[in-house]
Parts: sequence; C-alpha cells; structure tokens
Amino acid sequence: MDTTHTNDVTPTLTNPFADRDQDLSPSTDYQAAIKRGVELQALPRTAATAKNIQRQHSKNRMTVWERIEFLVDEAPTILYQNWGPNLDGASLVTAVGRIGGRDVAIYGHDFTVRAGSMDATNGEKLARLFELAGERGIPLIGLNDSAGAYIPAGVGGLDGYAEAFTGLRKISGVVPSIMCMFGFNAGGGSYLPRQGSFLIQPKDTFFGLTGPGVVKSVLGEDITPDELGGPGVHSQTGVTDFVVEDEVAALRKVREILRYLPDNNGQAPSVQVCSDPIDRGTSDIDTLLKTAFESATGFNTPVDSSIVIQQLCDHGDFLEIQEERAKNTITCLGRIGGHVVGFVANNSAVASGQIDVDAALKNARFIRFCNLYNIPVMFLEDTTGFLPGREQEHRGIVQAGRAMLDAIVDLRTPRFLILIRNAFGGAYASYNNYPTGADFVVALPTTRVAVMGPAGVEYVYKDELKAIRASIPQRLEAMKAELLSQGVSDEDAQSQAQSAAADWAKATEADLAKRYEREIMNPEEALSLGSVSQIVMPQELRSVIAKHLMFCLRHYTPEPMSGVQREFH
Repeated sequence: MDTTHTNDVTPTLTNPFADRDQDLSPSTDYQAAIKRGVELQALPRTAATAKNIQRQHSKNRMTVWERIEFLVDEAPTILYQNWGPNLDGASLVTAVGRIGGRDVAIYGHDFTVRAGSMDATNGEKLARLFELAGERGIPLIGLNDSAGAYIPAGVGGLDGYAEAFTGLRKISGVVPSIMCMFGFNAGGGSYLPRQGSFLIQPKDTFFGLTGPGVVKSVLGEDITPDELGGPGVHSQTGVTDFVVEDEVAALRKVREILRYLPDNNGQAPSVQVCSDPIDRGTSDIDTLLKTAFESATGFNTPVDSSIVIQQLCDHGDFLEIQEERAKNTITCLGRIGGHVVGFVANNSAVASGQIDVDAALKNARFIRFCNLYNIPVMFLEDTTGFLPGREQEHRGIVQAGRAMLDAIVDLRTPRFLILIRNAFGGAYASYNNYPTGADFVVALPTTRVAVMGPAGVEYVYKDELKAIRASIPQRLEAMKAELLSQGVSDEDAQSQAQSAAADWAKATEADLAKRYEREIMNPEEALSLGSVSQIVMPQELRSVIAKHLMFCLRHYTPEPMSGVQREFH
C-alpha cells in the first residue's frame, strides 16, 4: 500500500460544488432587474471599501452601520437608501428603528464615504427625516461623524447644510433630540448637532468651527485638536452635555437619556412602576445637615446638594446634565414615585452655591427644556446670592441672570421650591418662589431667608456697631490705666489693653451677628407672610414633596406650549 502523500496544496476560493459551466449572466430583462436590485440594496454598505473600513477601525471608531446596529433593538428600516448621484447613500444613513421598544428616527454620517461630508442632495435627505420625526412625534438620534460640507460640491454643500439646519430648527421643541459626536467634525458638522436637545462627546474626539490646521494658517497659532475642541473644552462651555469614555459608552448614554424623555411635546415622560415608597424616610438628609451644621464652622459649612437629590429620587438614581460645567449648580433628571422630575439645585459645596454667569445659563437652558417636554421641576435653594465682581459684570451676569429668571417665570409645569439653608436677596427673589409661580414652597428648619446674608448685620444694627467701635478708644484707655495701676509697664499695658479691647469688640459684634440670625435670618417671617407653606423635617422631605407632586400631576395635562413667544431666550 502506497502511503506517499504531498503537502503541496494551493489555497483557493473557488467553490468546488459550483457548476463551472453555469452562465451567471441574466437571461431575461426581469432577471437583470432583480440582479441590479440586489446590487442597489447592497451599494450603501459596500460603497466603503474594505480599506476604508479598516482605517475607521484602526482609529477605534465603528462604522455608521455598526453604530446603528448596536443602538437599536432590532434591524432598523433604512430610509432613502440610495439617495445621491452615486446611489451609494451619499455618505449619510437615515433610518427609523426602535430603542427600548420606542420608535425613533436616526441619522448617521458614513465617514468611510467621502468623510461623511454634506453635498447638495443629502441636506434634503436629512431635512426629510427631521420632518418625519416631527410629524410622527418621535425622538431623533444623530450619530455625527462629518468633515463638514463637501468642497467639490461648491455652494450645493452649503445649501445642503442650510436645509438641514432649517429642518432641525423646525422640530426643536416638538420632539427631543440626542446627538453623539464621533471622530473629527468641523464646520456644519458641528453646528447641526448642537441644535439638538443633548449632545454626547466621547474622549479623543473633536468638533469645532474649524480644525487646528485652519487655525494655524489663519492665526499662526499651534493648537492640538483636543485643546481646540475636545470634550474638556466643550464640557466647560456647555456645548457638550455629557462626556463619556468611548463610542460604546456614548450609545449606551443615548438609551439612558431616552428613559427620561417623552416622545414629543404633547406627552409627559412615561411613568415607571417603582418599589421605592413615596413616604420613605430621608433620615440621611438629617444626618448630612446635622454633621455639617454642628461642625466648627456651623451654619456656614458647605453642603453637597447632590446627596439631598439622591435621597429624594427613587432608589437614589438620577442623571446629571452638564456635570463638568458650573459645579456650583446641579441640573439633573430623576424620578419620584415613578414620575420623571427635573432638579435645579444650588450646590454650596462649590463657591457657596453662588449663581454666576455659567450657572445661570446652565439653569436657564435646563428649565426651558423641562418646560417644553412637560417635566415637573424641583428647585433646591442654598445660595448666598449672585456672584458679584468685575469679571461677572463684564461677562454679562445681568443678562445671564435675567435669562434664568425668565425661564423660571415662563415655566408652566408643576414646580416646587425646597429651601435648604441660605436664600438671600435677588437670588431668592428670582428662584421659583410663590410670586414667580411656584406651586409649593417648603423650608427646612435650617432655612435662613433674608434680604442680605450675615453682612446685613452692618445695616440692621449700624447704630449699635457705631457705638461699639466709637467706645473702643475710651475702653482701651480705661483698661490701660487699670493695668498701670497694677504695676504693669507702659508698653505691656498698652499691648494688653489693645488686645483686650479688640477681643471685647469682636465678642460684642459676634453677639449682634447671632441676634441678626436669630431675629432675621430664619424662616419665621417667610412663614408669617405665606412665602413658605410649611416647615418640613429633613427625614420627612421625600414624603411631603412626593405627595404634593402627585397632587399637582393629577391636575396637569401634558400638551405643547402655547401663548406668546417672548423676546428673549
């Protein structure tokens, strides 16, 4: 038996079972049409060569098809599949799909084709998708990965963006939109997504008016993409709402945000069945305040409002928005009794919770969003006031503060104010009290409501303070004379008398400060005037607020905004 064999085998892709003599060319017009139909179906996915897809993967980026597949529950319906002169999708994918069982409209730039750029045709393609989302009342998801306008298209590319801008603006406030920024985006590729409700930016991505190369050629300035338009920059300005680690985290964040949003402005967010009782005690708030205010710094001790929000929310879960910007205020979405609630909270753990330009604008935008989409708003107040100073005035604190006040006055959804501690001056007057339209105002026993904070003692007790300071020289001389009579040297008597007089003045003024707090910086006058409905114990806060929230929601009908459009926004 011959056992001789050879390893000289040549690999081949030829199917050995195929009929080599079969003629694959269509024999009829119908077969030709079917063959071309199959090619057209595949064209948008095959337009990008394997080399371009590999290049996209080498940058740790998914293709647009992979992003959509990861995002949706099941295979989406692709709309206008072969739009564009090359019938390859024109570097843009538009679709409808389901996320968490809900219909959504989705678009995504295909960076593997022409760098996802916009030409004269796919602007109309986008506008049609936006129109569909508005008409059907479904949220919009944008997967942005575009170099901007397609330069060889000339003005057609600019017209395409203008059409898309207009289409997206028309559904702003009609349906919520969530935008993801992937890769390197410039020009219109940055303007368009910022028209959305929320913007998510992973690390190691860029978007901006122009890229670093243009900045270098025009201004002669060397700057990296991250320094020019990375998430560290945009998260501080409020251009970016969420910074995440990578593309997968961004797509997961889309699903998380959607859970807090209604489909459109004619609905309220869905109510979730909740096992956290609305009358659950909030003793941790009591522990927090006791620990803070019984410390050495007393009622001047900073308090982290996020802990209070956590205690109020179902199972302590909430979604913070613009977390990296203006940390002296907190804006977030949570649930109480299964109902979505927006929270706006001064955070005295940062800069005494003072309201500066960034905090005011951050608050205003969030409040306006809640107003559009039928979301109740819970205000937690603990601030010493608006931040004064040259820098703030030069940046327009008056304008920013007015924007926040306008948003509060215009708010039509159920809204509540919880006074935690400090509520002074203009900050109190413009922060959702009864005169500006609050439905319910409560105060903790730690509340200090006044026209001015501790500095107000200088005005209320100015005569007493004037008398104290005027008597210091006389008291000093008396003390010195007594010390001299006891045989103390002149130099020592002078030093000891000055120290004793200063201590006396300090202690006397401290007594006045305590009197000011006792007589004026407390919630009692607010209670007597009806500015506050009731005093609530910290451990009962969730129970009291939740029950009144349910009452207000039973008498609130979700619907689109109506009435006069005010001049400012």
